[in-house]
Amino acid sequence: MRDANQALIVIDVQNDFCSGGALAVAGGDGIIPLINDMASDFPARVFTQDWHPDGHSSFVSSHAGKTPFETTEMPYGTQVLWPDHCVQGSHGAAFHKDLQTDSADLIIRKGFDSEIDSYSAFFENDQTTPTGLEGYLRTRAITHLTLVGLATDFCVAYSAIDGARQGFDVTVFEPACRAIDLDGSLAKAREDMRAAGVKLES
Repeated sequence: MRDANQALIVIDVQNDFCSGGALAVAGGDGIIPLINDMASDFPARVFTQDWHPDGHSSFVSSHAGKTPFETTEMPYGTQVLWPDHCVQGSHGAAFHKDLQTDSADLIIRKGFDSEIDSYSAFFENDQTTPTGLEGYLRTRAITHLTLVGLATDFCVAYSAIDGARQGFDVTVFEPACRAIDLDGSLAKAREDMRAAGVKLES
């Protein structure tokens, strides 16, 4: 068992991001056994869950004439328009059946504000609206975070960078992550994470 100040943060291992899902990440299912094995080694475990209402502003279906993965400008910046995914209460939003979620101390749901997307486990994409995760970790005296999950170049990277900015010691364990890699997004995410002080472990 790792020291009491360490937490495993499991990002968005949900049906819509796994094989056959609306926004499937290649090989997403393959990380699940490793995450299950890792969980027992951490004294604190937090799982995140993308949790969008119908008609979310980040869905391409909410923007006439747009196609999936195009971008648009939102009040908080540039937004990728995604296929509809992880709609609240749907099969796609549920955790993958093979992910052992009973070990979770906390489940953070994000992206439930219809007007703001939320990649990070710490903040919505406006970078000012918190999820409450930081406060939870502080009250448990957690200082070191290991992040795994989907997808490396979006929700994992945003969470890792925000965690480092909040003063946590952050490691992304890449064997238990998979990326979308949209137009070079993986290389950029790795560069941005390293610049923020995040350790990438392979």
